[in-house]
Amino acid sequence: MALILEFVAQQWILVAALLVAIGMLVFHEARKSGPSLSPQQAINVVNAEHGIFVDLRDAADFKQGHIVDALHIPAAKLVARMTELDKYRDKPVVLVCKMGQHSGAAGKQLKANGFDKVYKMTGGMLEWGNLQLPTVKKGK
Repeated sequence: MALILEFVAQQWILVAALLVAIGMLVFHEARKSGPSLSPQQAINVVNAEHGIFVDLRDAADFKQGHIVDALHIPAAKLVARMTELDKYRDKPVVLVCKMGQHSGAAGKQLKANGFDKVYKMTGGMLEWGNLQLPTVKKGK
């Protein structure tokens, strides 16, 4: 541990450059999957531009409660079911998962397939529930 601290003290410019490079990489990768929106911003974008919420959670979580009119496409099946989103190619597509962590990979897939307005909802359905926004339950 002492050697690491000594290296950092002597080579602080290299360490700073490494941290900046890592920060830029993380920022760049996050941008490739689309910008993040709060639940309120997501509602405004979807309503104003006739977009859609795409729920990426598994079927059990979706049945427990989801956003009204959200299209359910589990993240693992997104590539196979991407044609269902073709009519939204030029409209906002807001990706929703459980906690906002898995929507990034799905956003990259959609962007790579020509979707222009792809957004991630920060906090996912956990944040939606914390804000006490309405959900509907799908019958079994």
